[in-house]
Parts: sequence; C-alpha cells; structure tokens
Amino acid sequence: MLTETHDTEEIIERVAALDIGKAEAVCCARVPREGTPGRRLQEVGTWPTMTRSLLELSDHLRCLRVTRVVMEATSDYVRREGA
Repeated sequence: MLTETHDTEEIIERVAALDIGKAEAVCCARVPREGTPGRRLQEVGTWPTMTRSLLELSDHLRCLRVTRVVMEATSDYVRREGA
C-alpha cells in the first residue's frame, strides 16, 4: 500500500549521473547557465573505466563544481575476500 510522504523537494544545482559499464562510463553533467537564470547546460561524455581516465573524470567534475554524483551499474563492483 502506498502512503503519502511529506518530503521537501531539493534541487541540486550542479549534478552528474554516471552509468558504469565494464569498459566505459557515460557521464551526464548538468550545471546552471551563467548569466541566464533558470537555464541549464548539459554535457554527456564517455570515459574509459581505467584508473587514469576516472581520475580525469573526477577532475573534470570538480572543474564544473559538481556537488552531487549519482551512479547506476548493472554488475557487481564490490569484491569481497573469499567470494
């Protein structure tokens, strides 16, 4: 049964979404458009999942001043000892 919640809406100004695959990550970043209130810029790019490339992606998101990143992945990326 669905019940009503009393959540308040939160809008994240500078956000990125990552779709992680085995060989690459697709990143969509959305940031405010400077000088145009209410308008946004969007960038979609593909990055290899090698360490150096992921560090470059991290640096890029810092340059865009992204404050929240969400991730979607369809595989098991957590490895436990003995598993």
